[in-house]
Amino acid sequence: MYNPDKPRDKLMRKGAAALTDEELIQIIVGQGSEDTGARAAAKKLNSAMTSKTVQEMTIDYIQGEDGTDDTRSAALLAALELGRRKYAPQPKPLIDSPEAAAEQFEPIRHKKQERFCLLTLDGARRLIKYRVITIGTLTSSLVHPREVFSPAIEDRAATIIIGHNHPSGTLTISEQDREVSRCIKQSGELLGIKLDDHIIVAREGHTSAM
Repeated sequence: MYNPDKPRDKLMRKGAAALTDEELIQIIVGQGSEDTGARAAAKKLNSAMTSKTVQEMTIDYIQGEDGTDDTRSAALLAALELGRRKYAPQPKPLIDSPEAAAEQFEPIRHKKQERFCLLTLDGARRLIKYRVITIGTLTSSLVHPREVFSPAIEDRAATIIIGHNHPSGTLTISEQDREVSRCIKQSGELLGIKLDDHIIVAREGHTSAM
């Protein structure tokens, strides 16, 4: 029977944002144990969740707080974990070494065509974004500074790291590699965006072309 005061009916009528935290918990767990009303159970669980992290909200902890059965405890934990995975902000990788930069270029290490990629970093050297800029033979004319710095400016990057793969599998640095580094570095100096490194990756590992 429809009841405008019931959390589920309220959600259907006004949307989830209109519900209190306790009302949302009520909907997830359904009800408390046999000797505890649904509202009282939700109140206890909400209080517990306020003082605990997602990792600390275990089945045993929830049931210890309220006596909620396995099915309802599992439903609450599943909802918490799904929310954490899908919507919680994820920490940005810290790119503080050539090794950390090379890890970001792992997807292109074994590609059969050369791929020129860009990492944009903030002032704390946290990764803003990874991009593939060009695919094909690497030349200083193909890798135009415009294609590198346009996204860097868009990201408001403090520094950038460029990288490309050697399909041959060797880590020998060519004069063309060095020329690309010089060209991008000089352009960055004019724009105030520092080129921090130019990483080459191959089957053998990685090296710097700076």
